[in-house]
Amino acid sequence: MPAVVEVRGVEKDYPLGKLTVRALRGVDLTIDAGEFVSIAGPSGSGKTTLLNLIGCVDVPTQGSVSVDGQATSSLDDNGLTNLRLHKLGFIFQTFNLIGVLDVFQNVEFPLLLQGGMDKAARRARVEAIVDAVGLTPQLRQRPNELSGGQRQRVAIARALVTGPRIVLADEPTANLDSQTGANIIDLMKELNAKDGTTFIFSTHDAEVMRHANRVIRLADGLIVDDGRGAPRAEVPAPASPA
Repeated sequence: MPAVVEVRGVEKDYPLGKLTVRALRGVDLTIDAGEFVSIAGPSGSGKTTLLNLIGCVDVPTQGSVSVDGQATSSLDDNGLTNLRLHKLGFIFQTFNLIGVLDVFQNVEFPLLLQGGMDKAARRARVEAIVDAVGLTPQLRQRPNELSGGQRQRVAIARALVTGPRIVLADEPTANLDSQTGANIIDLMKELNAKDGTTFIFSTHDAEVMRHANRVIRLADGLIVDDGRGAPRAEVPAPASPA
């Protein structure tokens, strides 16, 4: 399968007062089309940073990121916006739904931003996606009328409505009970199998990792296991006191 994500020699530093926090320390990674991948690791290991770089919402301090064959560093703001709108879907752990809009309107919103589709076509697309996630009875309800699991299903529908090649999900089950979380992962797997959409989700939950076809493990900003049996990076031990 062709690669849809290629990360080469990526480092990411963040200033913190007079200090510099190194979130990623030389990451190399390839993800192929149609994979269902978990990026696993403890809090602070660099999972969200890596997803943000793949999702073009941040840029590396050093190294390169390519998404669907395009080097993100070569794109201007319009190019990055188009890549996010047409190739990527996002599922946030806090849902990020628009409170004044109902389910239909929340899911339709990316299509309005994308443009190029008339009202009837948008309606048909939204209704089909909402039905796929099992929320047709809630179509005209607002987020505050929905359970956590239902809101996450709206977020999944919104991420999928534009037909992205890649869906990024940051801790998609973090705010859900274990049964609802398992149902959400099963739904993502079903859509991955049916449509061939590449899913990349972060988690530190071992039960969620179990559902992935490939688990990429991060520790201290390094990939220690790429899920393909590649040699592990050596995580430096803390320096001994003098």
